[in-house]
Amino acid sequence: MPVSSRHSPIRPDDRDGFDAIIDARSPAEFAEDHIPGAINLPVLQDDERARVGTIYVQHSAFEARRVGGGLVAANLARHLAGPLADKPAGWRPLVYCWRGGMRSGSMVQWLRLVGWDAQQLSGGYKAFRRHVIAQIEALVPQLDLRVLVGATGSAKTRVLQALQDQGAQVLDLEGLARHKGSLLGALPGVAQPSQKHFETQLATALEAFDLQQPVYVEGESARIGRVSLPVVLVQRLRAARCIELDATPEERLAFLLRDYAYLGDDPEALAQRLSQLTELHGRQVIARWQDWARAGQLPELFDELMRLHYDPHYGRSQARNFVHWDGRPRVAAPDLSLAGVQALARTVRALE
Repeated sequence: MPVSSRHSPIRPDDRDGFDAIIDARSPAEFAEDHIPGAINLPVLQDDERARVGTIYVQHSAFEARRVGGGLVAANLARHLAGPLADKPAGWRPLVYCWRGGMRSGSMVQWLRLVGWDAQQLSGGYKAFRRHVIAQIEALVPQLDLRVLVGATGSAKTRVLQALQDQGAQVLDLEGLARHKGSLLGALPGVAQPSQKHFETQLATALEAFDLQQPVYVEGESARIGRVSLPVVLVQRLRAARCIELDATPEERLAFLLRDYAYLGDDPEALAQRLSQLTELHGRQVIARWQDWARAGQLPELFDELMRLHYDPHYGRSQARNFVHWDGRPRVAAPDLSLAGVQALARTVRALE
């Protein structure tokens, strides 16, 4: 049962008023998603949690509590002797588990016995998850979005980063998703977040915005790699004002060769990824592209990918997806170098 608090129930909105946030769930639960800034001090490890669950099903609730209690006590002792050993007497942590039950309750009881004013998050992670969804639903419709669009290789993400450097509010969805959003957008050695953690990061970003000021964002499809944008955000993007970055094919190709140079580090992986386009372009074209990939001939490969795959669908898809496409301002982007991107960001901001 949840621990009775000496104060009113602690809600997700109250979490910033504590010295630390402790996630008492197992490492696997923490890895899927957690409250931003939380530290994971599990009262049961993944294998221990599975073991206690099995005992509960195969034997009894009492036996599960008996075995689990011993495991919890041992883990809490390690935390007290380790990560918590240097905490002062006035330290005030907020503790949560899955739904504000026995795992966080047991930790709070122990921490209070030590003398700390530990509190339990009412409803646990499930309450925080509801908070995340509610914040997205409430805040997204209030955003004054400026959506950057442009053909593949127009340096949209770089312009967003430059806008942020210049003090503008930016929602970097590809950064949150850890993916560049295209067929070749997976980042080497970087795993995408879970859907829940992506949404937690999104809600955290939204909470930091001044809703009276514009927010710049890149035009995205409904999915970025394997994560999906919330429907309310897709709808807001489609209805927002567009700003098109208009770069020449030559400048775009040069930028892509710089920005995706790492794809040449694993030619076979690149070739395998291209096989996903066989149905669209046929075996002969894909075989040619795969030969170029394996030979490290990225200029030839990227040039044809732009001309035969990305560009033919660009205008039609944008006109279909964005309500204000026909009235978009077009910003010439003759130079996609670092200095050119900074200048481009200043031009985009001047459109406000």
